[in-house]
Amino acid sequence: MPTTRRALAGTTLAVAGVGAALLTRRMTQTWGTAALEADQPLPGDDLVPSADVVATRAVGIRTPAAAVWPWLLQLGYGRGGFYSYDRIERLMGLDIRSADRVVPEWQRLGPGDRVHLAEGFGLRVAALEPRRHLVLLGDEGGPDGAPPFDFSWAFVLRPWPGRSAGTRLLVRERYRSHGVAGRLVVEATQVASWVMSAAMLRGIRDRAEGRADRRGSGASHVR
Repeated sequence: MPTTRRALAGTTLAVAGVGAALLTRRMTQTWGTAALEADQPLPGDDLVPSADVVATRAVGIRTPAAAVWPWLLQLGYGRGGFYSYDRIERLMGLDIRSADRVVPEWQRLGPGDRVHLAEGFGLRVAALEPRRHLVLLGDEGGPDGAPPFDFSWAFVLRPWPGRSAGTRLLVRERYRSHGVAGRLVVEATQVASWVMSAAMLRGIRDRAEGRADRRGSGASHVR
């Protein structure tokens, strides 16, 4: 193959690869969203301004927000879990067991309270409006110190257009990196974030609709 043709083929493949990567990134960071949901302002956006990475994922739930809210209130390690892949979390050394029922003692949550992601590492409740939104903000480090990025995690309930008793649950992650090392960490976690977040959204939906598969995908549930 002449040099010019090889160069053209190589450039074409490189452009296609970059395009595929960008398309995949957009799909994973906007999983489940409809219309303009991924780009609209949400509560908590101002807590991590000038974010390097923003991911907004969503799911439709065929119940009123009042039926979804209790599952959000009991999120967290040592509480209701994250309704995701418990087996994977336990393989990572996290003893997380997702609840399949609403537990009254886990329904008390307010601004300033901690929601733990793991033992010794948690997020602070920065904003909470019942049946509307729960915003968590990273403000403390784990056993190895503070993470190399600022982070907010917002759970927002909105009416589902066209469904009188339906709810849209939007979950937004915002990251602002501290230097190159922080950006590398954030980028490295994005695929895992998508996989676990998608499972969590489905888990919350199924529980709120009263149709959670109690055989699960390996999760151990609170009875």
